[in-house]
Amino acid sequence: MSEWLSREEALEKLKVRPQTLYAYVSRGRIGMRPDRADPRRSQYRADDIAALATRRVRGRSPSAIAESAIAWGEPSIATAISTVLHGHLVYRGQDAVALSGRATLEETAAVLWALPEPVAFEAPLPDAPHQAGRASAFAQLALLAGRGRPSLGRSAASQHADAAHAVGVLAGALGASAGPDPVHRRLARHWSVDATGAEAIRRALVLLADHELNASTFAARVAASTGASLAACLLAGLATLQGPRHGGAGEAVMQLAEDAARHNADAAIRRWLSHDRPLPGFGHPLYPDGDPRAAALLGVIDIDDLSRSLRDAALAATGARPNIDFALAVLTRGLGLPRDAPFRLFALARSVGWAAHTVEQITSGSLIRPRGRYEGVLP
Repeated sequence: MSEWLSREEALEKLKVRPQTLYAYVSRGRIGMRPDRADPRRSQYRADDIAALATRRVRGRSPSAIAESAIAWGEPSIATAISTVLHGHLVYRGQDAVALSGRATLEETAAVLWALPEPVAFEAPLPDAPHQAGRASAFAQLALLAGRGRPSLGRSAASQHADAAHAVGVLAGALGASAGPDPVHRRLARHWSVDATGAEAIRRALVLLADHELNASTFAARVAASTGASLAACLLAGLATLQGPRHGGAGEAVMQLAEDAARHNADAAIRRWLSHDRPLPGFGHPLYPDGDPRAAALLGVIDIDDLSRSLRDAALAATGARPNIDFALAVLTRGLGLPRDAPFRLFALARSVGWAAHTVEQITSGSLIRPRGRYEGVLP
């Protein structure tokens, strides 16, 4: 659970006057709640205070500012697309969990792209039969990127059209057959999943559509800042997503579940932790009280006995709750989806967010070009 500090503790950690503390609260920089022991007093969120204290200690020298701008948890790019605020994921002012209860990915794209109507992601008919999956996604998007037009100087409407086409191509490469239905139904049809399973896939896609300045989104924005084509920006995001510390974490969760099936959950977790490997599928720095995306998805799918025992054993051993990677693994096991389904769902959904950030970055007109702080040998 999040820790809360008294007024005196907050002032001591920040080394500021009470007026400054109240200003931080009024601007939403520090969370505040009534003290449960004495409602006349207030408590302040420790995580927010620690982040502010870190920034103050770094100072305002150019090198400190530059280095802190790309440190984990220190976003340096203004965006109106999404944020994580006190444990809630927000898409342009809308709670993402609430949105996932009713919206399709196409409708979520309209929210993230600030459009009045749902976006159509039409998967083209392939020229030749191909095996849907990660390799096909890279290949098809690379072909599109190679033919794409630079994005600079073009209207937002033109960029959104390119984005819709690129996401459609990616959807087809990941298994969504061509047709007028929303992509979650087309994926469900490809995977022979019933209507209940299709609804779970829909919710997963909405919950994964964006997550503020994560690593793959930052990569897409860097590419966008150079004027690269929409497809090239999505390809930059896809390449970054596959890393095991990002969208590739689903593979590690599937491996953990297989270890638990062979050795039991407690033994599997002990084996992972004894090798100094981070436990995949549990905990998230932005969600100290638990990942709301995971809770929302796990709330609409059946959790098998193995996954339930793994969840309970992880909580007992580490105190960490399931994150979205664990929920995707449970979804995959429960619906009998391909082993790489977590990555496919992640890539398709997040491409919508990459496109939103790409257009926003292009519109800003700025180039993302940090400097290196050289620590090598001098001439």
